[in-house]
Amino acid sequence: MSTSVIVVDAFTDQPFRGNPAAVCILEAPADEEWMQDVAGEMNLSETAFCHPENELWRLRWFTPRAEVDLCGHATLATTHVLKTDLGVEGTIRYATRSGLLAAQAFDDGIILDFPADSTRRTDAPDGLLAALGLPGDVAVRRGRTDYLVALESETAVRKLSPNFGLLRRVECRGVIVTAPADTAAGYDIVSRFFAPAAGVDEDPVTGSAHCTLAPYWAARLGQETLRCHQASARGGDLEVTQVGERVEIRGRAVTVLRAELLF
Repeated sequence: MSTSVIVVDAFTDQPFRGNPAAVCILEAPADEEWMQDVAGEMNLSETAFCHPENELWRLRWFTPRAEVDLCGHATLATTHVLKTDLGVEGTIRYATRSGLLAAQAFDDGIILDFPADSTRRTDAPDGLLAALGLPGDVAVRRGRTDYLVALESETAVRKLSPNFGLLRRVECRGVIVTAPADTAAGYDIVSRFFAPAAGVDEDPVTGSAHCTLAPYWAARLGQETLRCHQASARGGDLEVTQVGERVEIRGRAVTVLRAELLF
C-alpha cells in the first residue's frame, strides 16, 4: 500500500526558502525501522510521521540518522498539511516525546505552543569554541539539549564557518549561535543552528532552537515578543512570544511537493 509524503517549506511564505520537512500522515502507528528508512530516503533535516490517537495526533520526528524529541519546523509543516490537505480546523493537539504540544492555523500563519527552554552559564565543552572558530573567552550557555553562544553582532554570526568534523565530537543535540539583529531590517535577533551530531550540519530554520532563544533574549532585551531571522543560506522568519513557561512560535509554510511512497 502506498503512503503519501508531502514536502513543505516551513517558516517562509516563498517556495524553496525556509526549512523543508517531509510529512507522512498515517492511519495508524508505523514500524520504527520503516520510519527511519523513510527519513533517510527523504534526506531532509526532518521527516514527520503523524496519525490520529483518540482525540490527539501522535507526532514523531526523524532526521536521516535518528529520532528526535522536538522539532518546530516539522510540526509547523504537519499542521499546514492537516489544515490544507485534510481540512482539520481549530486547535490541533499533538502527543509527542516532549509532551503535549498544540498548534493552530490561521490565514496569516500558524502558531505553535512549545515548552520554553531556559539556559544557564556553563563551561564550554572541549572543542566547541575551536570548532566555531571563536576565542576561548566567549561565554557559553546550556539548555536541555543545545548549547547557546551569543555574539556581539549579526555580521559575526553570518561569517561563522564551523569545522563540522570537530563540532560533531561535541556531545549535544546542537549549537545555537545568535546576536542582536543590526542589518536584517525588521528583526530583533538573528541566529544559526548547527547539529552535525544529529546528521544536520546546518539546519535552515529551527523552531525548537527558538524555545531556547526566546527566554534568553526576552530577558536580555526586556521584551516578550521577538521578530527572528535564521541566517542560513535558505533563510527563514519567525515571531516568538514567551508566555510563562511556554513559547508561542508563529510562522508560515508552503507546500512544494506531493508524492507516493511505494514501500
